[in-house]
Amino acid sequence: MSALTSHWYAIYTKPRWEKKVHALLTEKKIESYCPLNKVRKKWSDRMKTVEEPLFKSYVFARVSEEEQTKVRLTPGVMNFVYWQGKPAVIPAREIEIIRKFLNEYDDVTAESIELKEDERVTIRQGLFMDHEAKIIKIEGNRVKVIIESIGYSLIASIDKKNLSTLTN
Repeated sequence: MSALTSHWYAIYTKPRWEKKVHALLTEKKIESYCPLNKVRKKWSDRMKTVEEPLFKSYVFARVSEEEQTKVRLTPGVMNFVYWQGKPAVIPAREIEIIRKFLNEYDDVTAESIELKEDERVTIRQGLFMDHEAKIIKIEGNRVKVIIESIGYSLIASIDKKNLSTLTN
């Protein structure tokens, strides 16, 4: 498989099938990644560290378009996570950041970012990268922001994943 034609994709699995799907994809010689979080659990008689999937019902796979059917036919796979009618491509650097983060820290929590209207955000990608903006409307995965810092009020519709909230 050529690295140039393959991309990382998020795969939605049946509940509690993340590790099984990862193992089945690996058996099929498909590069996959199931981010595992080390969590301390308390039983009545002892404490034990166990590995749990960081993202419930998600596994990542690096495949070409031609191999997507092989992934879909894997037991436990519900489908790819879609964005704008196509399987969502996950940048390789984001997979690498998750790997490094989990190697560095235990008992990690993954939380989705909740954006609110009138909230100030930083644009993380594109022409206005690193500019501040104010959210004026949220429509699904798209957010309309107003960019005031350039002396004009430009309104842009930006993917939520390309925004980060500003901390005061």
